[in-house]
Formats: sequence, structure tokens, C-alpha cells
Amino acid sequence: MADILSLKESVLVYLDRSGGLKKLSQDCAAFKDPQQTEAVYRFCVTVNPSDVIEVDPVLGDCVLHDPLKATVLFQSVCFLSIKTLSLIEKIHTENQVNVILKWTHLPPFPEYTMDLSSYPRVSGPMRPFSMEGLVIAMTRVTKYTQGARFLCMNDTCPCSTGFHHIRVHAPGATESATVRNDFSCLICSSQLKEDVKFRVLGDKQLVELIHVNVLDVLSGRQQSSLRYQSVTLFLRDELCNSMRIGRFYRVLGIPAHVHQWPNITWSVEANSIQLWEPKYNHKGSARFQELLKAMASSPWRFSAIVAHCFGSDVTPPGLYNTLKLSLLLSLVQTRTDAKDTFRNLNLLVVTADTLILDRLMGYSLSLACRGVRHQPSGEMFASLSRDEHGAGTANIHAGSALLATGGICMLGDLGFYKKDKLDAIQSVLESNTVSVLIPGKKYGEDADQHLNFPVQCSFWAITDSSRRSGRVECAVLGTAEIGPLPVQLADAFGLVIQCGDRVGEQALLAQTVHTLQHAVHPGKPHNPSLWEFSTQDYQELVAHAQSLQVELSPAAEKVIHGYYMASRRVRSQNQGVKISVALIKLLISLAEAHCKLCIRTTVLEEDAVIAVLLCENAITLKHGASALIIPPDALFPCDLGDVDGLDRRDAILDELHQNVLRFIYAYAPGADAYITEE
Repeated sequence: MADILSLKESVLVYLDRSGGLKKLSQDCAAFKDPQQTEAVYRFCVTVNPSDVIEVDPVLGDCVLHDPLKATVLFQSVCFLSIKTLSLIEKIHTENQVNVILKWTHLPPFPEYTMDLSSYPRVSGPMRPFSMEGLVIAMTRVTKYTQGARFLCMNDTCPCSTGFHHIRVHAPGATESATVRNDFSCLICSSQLKEDVKFRVLGDKQLVELIHVNVLDVLSGRQQSSLRYQSVTLFLRDELCNSMRIGRFYRVLGIPAHVHQWPNITWSVEANSIQLWEPKYNHKGSARFQELLKAMASSPWRFSAIVAHCFGSDVTPPGLYNTLKLSLLLSLVQTRTDAKDTFRNLNLLVVTADTLILDRLMGYSLSLACRGVRHQPSGEMFASLSRDEHGAGTANIHAGSALLATGGICMLGDLGFYKKDKLDAIQSVLESNTVSVLIPGKKYGEDADQHLNFPVQCSFWAITDSSRRSGRVECAVLGTAEIGPLPVQLADAFGLVIQCGDRVGEQALLAQTVHTLQHAVHPGKPHNPSLWEFSTQDYQELVAHAQSLQVELSPAAEKVIHGYYMASRRVRSQNQGVKISVALIKLLISLAEAHCKLCIRTTVLEEDAVIAVLLCENAITLKHGASALIIPPDALFPCDLGDVDGLDRRDAILDELHQNVLRFIYAYAPGADAYITEE
């Protein structure tokens, strides 16, 4: 008894020092309404384990290893404080005070960390653990019983009135553990009956959390029989709607075995939730740092060599350079900034050789911080199932696009998708939102419900140009080259790259020789050159470039604005094509991405020119050529195997730079006022 009194004194000291008593007084003010009488009054008490240990090590050990006992201690002290200070007159018994302890953190030791991939999950002490994972499914918010009042059916028993029998929810308990009709009185053993008008309801939501390494399986990087199993989290009251599908979280919670006869399930009662991101190496590769210094004299060369040498395990250097550059731009631009603003860069590749480019995209996907390879037979956005934990509501499962939140979703060949899937892809590309219909009758609601989820990932897709869509022969030059896809879908992607139709027999032979060499001598470099980079080098480069914060220079902004105005004017007058504001966003995104890839923080005019050339080629593919005539391989017009090739490329890009400026001068009103003539 003396030990209990000592612990209660320590609880009081801690609450006084931490401001908990002041917060308790403020929380009680919300219950002062005389017309509102409840059976249970719920209070959240923030507990810092480090501070508690400083006050009383025994109490600190109790908080960390026996939270149910610690809750009883805090409940007793809070009740005495409420009665002593006359904070709520309607509270008559200690049972009416429902205290929820909220840990600020746990000690950074392995004993307090739970790996979601570790098995078996055996019965153990119900104490808090820290866990990290990816949200792959969640239910709607439903109701549960926070607390209920029971009265003895024996009229002569003192428990037939008052608040002597109060049941509240405990971690791991089911609804039947709180509300049932077979409870008996502790004094006379008569049957108890619930006073329904005093039942207190709260919000409940179920979330499925899975180990972060599941992304290696989804991206195709991990080829093994290993499988990951999700863990069910119970979110209650203020924690509801604090998690989003496809995001990483660090959760403090209490594991428990939930008994639902004849089954026993393992779940976690969440206590606190914090948004979390895995740590990545943002330090640039030493090899690329050397290259950056060597190519400092030209704003074009660094990114050219990076793209030229990229994907050497799949294709020989020099082949598909424009596509390689575009993939790298999409990788470095797909991110969420400090203001939680998502930036992405979608990519559609037109080719007659889908196999090699699918492999190249798969290799590029391994460099993304998050990458998901979608299978046409799988669910792309979201699917529904009935909750298996007794809530009776809909469980919303994430599809590939939601699982790729903050990263890349690789769709593969769009020729394998049905029309309804293509329409859904176009809708999501245009709105960045997916709508999920939950039928009310099927899931116990009076009306149907629509839930919207933001789609925050970049999409990569391939279309086979050898498949024709049946367009008329007099179709506008360029539009027949994107294969069977409708132009509206290609417009939704924004950046369209054509590969394979013009590479010729020499490039085909080079690809064949490269594939055979890697098949006979796997892992051996077959294209010796001055600059050779490993996959690790590219991973470090992408991570470092992605973390850079860049801003547009006035010169780059003027070129982007001038090209948009000129292109809009020319194409609307001559071709009847409506150029939307999305082109401005695409131009800015490409210019910023090229600036990051070149490890700069200020977007130069040359970065804007790269963006213009990529966009002009994409628009030409979809709607035909305009007054700005540029070659299909404008960014890589010659071989880059030596210094002479780099010099020739610089000269050609300088000339194209001038052509872009002349185009702006000629067709953008007032262009000469905001672009300096060179």
C-alpha cells in the first residue's frame, strides 16, 4: 500500500511539473454543461517517459512495461485532482474517469522496436512498441463503445443506482468485452443491465501496416519466395483519419491478441502516429563529382554524359539517349517538397521495340526511392473488401498507383489494358485524384459514399507504334505515330518520347551484340570508355539531385513563358489545337528537373531550352509539326563517344537555342521586351 501511495505521489509531481494538471483543468471545462451528464469522461494525458524516469524510476518502469497499471495510477490521481479542485461535480466515482496515456516517444533501444517482418508473433506483455511501415489499406471511420454504465437488477443492492459498474474500452478488447448482457454484480452477484442512455461512443478506424521492404517486391527488385504480411492497427478517436494510404508512418502502440471465437488475431492499438520517411543517401557520387568539375565549361555536357552512360546493363551507351535523359528527369523531379507539395513528371514512350524499353524502364525503376511495377491483371487504384475484424464496413485496399505515392508507378505496355482502364488512367492523370464508390447497401450504410484519394506518383507507360489505331490515311503528320492510343490520353501524359522507329539497322545490331555479350559474360563491362558509372553511383546521383531546392532564373522564366505564348498562338491558328496551361507546368517541371540533374540550384536559360525541345517533340508527335522545326533527335544529334562529339552537340544545341528565341520573337506578342536579343 505504501508503494502505491508513493507512486501516486510521483504521478502528481510529474503532472504538476509537466503541465498535466493545467491541461486537466482545461479539459474539464468542456464538460461543465449542466444539461450534459455522461457515464464516462475521457482524458488524454501526455507522458514523456524520460521525464517520468527522472521523477521516479519505478514509475517510469511501470509506464514503459505495465501501461495498464500505470493507467490505473494516473486515473486515481486525476480523479482525486478533479474532486479536490471541484473541476467536475458530475463525477462521483473513480470509474467515471477514463484516462488514456499518450507516450511522446519510447527509448531508442531494440527492446522497444518491433520489426513488422519478424515472426512468430507470440503472446507477450502488453507494453508499448515502436514500429514503422507503409499503409496499404484502411476502413472508413465507424463507431465503438468508449464506455458504458451498468446497473444491478436487484433493487435492494446499492449498485442499482449510481456509477459503480462502469466498463471502458481497454487495448486489444473487442466490443463484447465492453458491452454484454451476462455481467454480474460484484456485491450481490445479480445480473447487470446496461443503462443505454449513458453509453459513450467514439470513432474507430482500422489500418493495415506492412514492412517497408515490401516495396522491393512491388518494384521487382527482390526475386524470392519471401512474403510480407500486414499488421492491423486500431485507430481510435482523435487518431482517426490521421493516416493516408500509401504513406510511411512511425507508430507507437500496444500489441494485443484479439479473441473473436474461434479465431485469435494479432493487432496493435495505436497510441501515437508520426509521418515518417526512410533515410536515403543524399551525398553525391564521387565519380559524378569528378565529371561535374570536368564538364563545368558547358551547361549541356554533364547531363548528356550521364544519360549516355545510363542503363549500360540493358542497352549499349548511345542508344535511346533521349529516353534515358527523360527517365532521369522524371526520377529527380518526382518528390514531395517541404511544403508537402507534390511534383511529378509523367512519361509515355512510343516504340516498336517494347521488350528492350520495358527492361530499361524496369532498371530505372530500381533507382527510385519508391517504385511499383503494375501488372495489367492487378488493381491500379483501389479495391474494396469487407472488413474481417467485426466492423462490418468496407476495407479500402491500395492499388499500384496509391502504393507508389511519392515515387514511380510503371504501367508497362498500354496495349494490354482495356478501354475502361485507359479511361481511368486518363482521368487520374488529368485530376491527380481517384474516386472510390462504396455501395451503402453492401456495407451497412443508408446511402452510397464517394471517397477521393490523391494520386501522388509519376506514371511511366509504353505504347507500341507498330499497332495502328485505324485512323484515316490523311491524319495529321505525327498523330499516327503514337500507335493505338487516343490523342487525349497522350495529352494527359504530357511528355511523349519516340524511340526505335529511326534507330536503323546499325543500332539494332549494337543492341543485339550488347545483349549477347551480357548473356555470355554477365557482370563484365563490354563498353570501355573514359566515364563508367555503377548503379550505386546513379542511385546516389538521383537521391542527391532529388533533394535539391531550385528556383527559376528570370531568363529561364521568360523563355518558358515566351515559348508557351508562341506555341499557343501558332497551333491554335494553324492547326486548331488548344494548348492548355498544363504545358506551362510541364515546361517548368522539365527545366527544374534538368537543373537538378546538372547539380545546380538555379534554373538557367539552357535548362529551359532543353524543356522546350522535349515539349516541342512531344507536341509534334501528338499534333504534327509547327513553325518551330526541330529534328526528332534534337537533344542527341550525334555520337558522344569522344570530345569532338560533345563539341558538335554543343554547337547544334546553341543553334537550336537561337531558333527557339527566333520562334518566340516571331509569334509571341511583346517577346522582344522581355527576352534579350543575342
